[in-house]
Amino acid sequence: MRVEYINPFVETSYRVLKEVLGGADVKRGNLYLKSTAMPVMGVAALVGLAGDVEGRVLFDMTMETAINIASKMNGEQLTSFDDLAKATISELANLITAQAVTKLHELNFKFDLTPPALFAGQQMEIAALGGNQTENVEALIVPLITEYGKIEVNVAIRERA
Repeated sequence: MRVEYINPFVETSYRVLKEVLGGADVKRGNLYLKSTAMPVMGVAALVGLAGDVEGRVLFDMTMETAINIASKMNGEQLTSFDDLAKATISELANLITAQAVTKLHELNFKFDLTPPALFAGQQMEIAALGGNQTENVEALIVPLITEYGKIEVNVAIRERA
């Protein structure tokens, strides 16, 4: 996985989170690679990528973090992961990926993204399978820690063969 694909997602995630959380402190945790299927924390917004590259970007967080962030972004205290909270987290994923893809297009990488798909629940697992459906695609995990909770930006991208 080339760093040129990853950096725009990491930089944009950091900048957009800082902006939508009213200038809140956002710290980047230690990056790590994960090559196997991994459980998600409770709420995951998934955006697919297709074109010169294929893969996906996953924004993973606990239910509590999702409600906290949606509350801050809407300027009101939400008490459950309702339709407004779901739409807000989807829009956050959309903002980040759209801006990252714009940066990548400026670097002459051409690909499109799917609208965010939102998953919520306990004991879910996301597997990034390769073309032959047996080989896992390596994912880079970038933890972003805020006062509202931790979001893991999970990027699994590869060039088309």
